[in-house]
Amino acid sequence: MKKLTFLLIFVAALNLSCDDTSAVKTSNIGEYKFYLLSDLTGAFNQDLLVGASDDMLKKYLPKGTFPIAVNCFAVRTPEKTILIDSGAGSALLANLAKVKIAPNEIDAVFITHMHYDHIGGLLKDGKPVFPNADIYIAQAEQKYWTNEKEVAKAAEAARSNFQLAIDVVKAYGSKVKPFTPNELGQNKTKFFGGITPIAAYGHTPGHTVYLIESNNEKLMVWGDLVHAMVIQMPNPDVALKFDTDNKTAIAVRKKILKYISDNKISVAGMHIVPPGSGTIAASDQGYSFTPFK
Repeated sequence: MKKLTFLLIFVAALNLSCDDTSAVKTSNIGEYKFYLLSDLTGAFNQDLLVGASDDMLKKYLPKGTFPIAVNCFAVRTPEKTILIDSGAGSALLANLAKVKIAPNEIDAVFITHMHYDHIGGLLKDGKPVFPNADIYIAQAEQKYWTNEKEVAKAAEAARSNFQLAIDVVKAYGSKVKPFTPNELGQNKTKFFGGITPIAAYGHTPGHTVYLIESNNEKLMVWGDLVHAMVIQMPNPDVALKFDTDNKTAIAVRKKILKYISDNKISVAGMHIVPPGSGTIAASDQGYSFTPFK
């Protein structure tokens, strides 16, 4: 099956029913403050799914669409103020203001991957929005999106996403900090004492999730591990057309879902509709998700 480019799909999806919710929610992870900052909510068409049977679609998507959001998250530790992804930039600065975080207070931005709706808020008029922040990007992810050979063979509609990634790396210069994520269950690389980056390749070549720990409480910000919660939770073998590698994305999703379920780790996702976070449990078929109130 010919893959659609991410940018084409994203733009098409926004034309469905997307609206700027400017949703903000505050919670705690141990002694850390954790903030949902939601740019957009809307719906994607079922045609974006790969491997969903007619029976699945009738059961889980009777209207032919599934709800989706564009989120990023902020974390305040006693020492650092951290942003995880920057969304598309639609409501990011307004939402940060609501939780009294100024752009120059952000010490670090952890990037899950370099799709437009995750790094779009890093630049404004070509200049860094967060001048004091180090930008942490998995080395494999940065290498892919700034590789001239990959840019040259990309579809025309996708090249603007490559260019955005190149512009981000150039604008932040030495403040871009490439790293190698841990394998699941390891913690060789750890940021600021309580945040562990974990390789979750498949959706993109360097897709990374972040496990946050404080006072024995744990929450995983899983990036784009799941897009269509309503169907992919009970059926994690369902993929999306804009996964770089469907087979790997499925295997990684199933592995991480089992890990967080077995270890009772809360989750937050960039495409989970507000409140954007909750708990996962194994069910008779796949997994179930219970959102936080």
